Amino acid sequence: MTQEKIDRARRRMVSAAGTVPLAWAAGGGTALLAPHAWAQADDWPKRPIRVIVPFPAGALTDTIARVMADGLSKSLGQAVVVENKLGANGVIGASEVARSAPDGYTWLLTNSSSITINPQLYKKIPYKASDLAPITPIMESPFIIVANPEWAQRNKINKLSDLLAYARANPDGVRYGSPGLGNLAHLGALMMSNRANVKTLHIPYKGGSPAQLAVMSGEIDFVFDTWAGLPLIQSGKVKPLAVTSKTRMAQLPDVPTVEESGIPDFSVTFWLGMLAPAGTPPQVLQKIFAASKDIMADPKARASLSTQGNVIAEDPATFAQRIGRETLAWGEVIKRENLSLE
Repeated sequence: MTQEKIDRARRRMVSAAGTVPLAWAAGGGTALLAPHAWAQADDWPKRPIRVIVPFPAGALTDTIARVMADGLSKSLGQAVVVENKLGANGVIGASEVARSAPDGYTWLLTNSSSITINPQLYKKIPYKASDLAPITPIMESPFIIVANPEWAQRNKINKLSDLLAYARANPDGVRYGSPGLGNLAHLGALMMSNRANVKTLHIPYKGGSPAQLAVMSGEIDFVFDTWAGLPLIQSGKVKPLAVTSKTRMAQLPDVPTVEESGIPDFSVTFWLGMLAPAGTPPQVLQKIFAASKDIMADPKARASLSTQGNVIAEDPATFAQRIGRETLAWGEVIKRENLSLE
């Protein structure tokens, strides 16, 4: 059997201790790892490790990856090197990891869109969620719905309910931006508009920073922003209208949730997490998880991570369940809206 066939067979095996490939998450099933895979895991790691980040240097995902890589290099005793592989809303980087050997030396650090949305949204995509083995999420965050302050003042928009009332009176007269077609910020804003029975105009950008600049300049009226937008809120460059979590953010105690603004049962959050090629030995996944959990508990690292969101650690099995639930939920949105990208 060639190495390529061996790797392909391993990727079809169990991807985490106590879990099965994500495609089976709702049903069940079992698989066994080859004995030599267990033996190889005993002395892992023996060489440097690559962490693929499918977004630009300096972006949120990259910042989190470098904090984790620094700590993991020390705790694992091998260099953990971040590599940025850009393109197609995270598809290129995720695809590279999905087709890598499941030996524990190539990881993916990405956002939830890459795993729970992209495989369902793109017609031609070279990987499935089940091609990747969950390790752990690192942080979770709601979006902050922010508006251009001059536009908001001109139209007497002080809260989200005002924006929705204005949009209802002006179909397609409210423009919102996102970091790209199919991005979670796009789908979240679309879901909000549909739940509120309003028509808004979507303008996609190539990344979160261009979308932020667009809302500040007045090119668009509002955007679903991340915690990276907190300094812009504090400086008055954007106006916060609501947060998309179930509860208010401690950093913005006076900003209501979307639910409080009149849309019941609304919650949209995103996570950043680590995954490996499916078939990676469970002991390796557990070693990475244990080391990652220790880093997230370290006061210095936690302080850096918590500037971007709520720090969370979940074992591979729990993380797989989270991914399974979110995949089903966003699949329903994509199907209902008849969304599809090439």
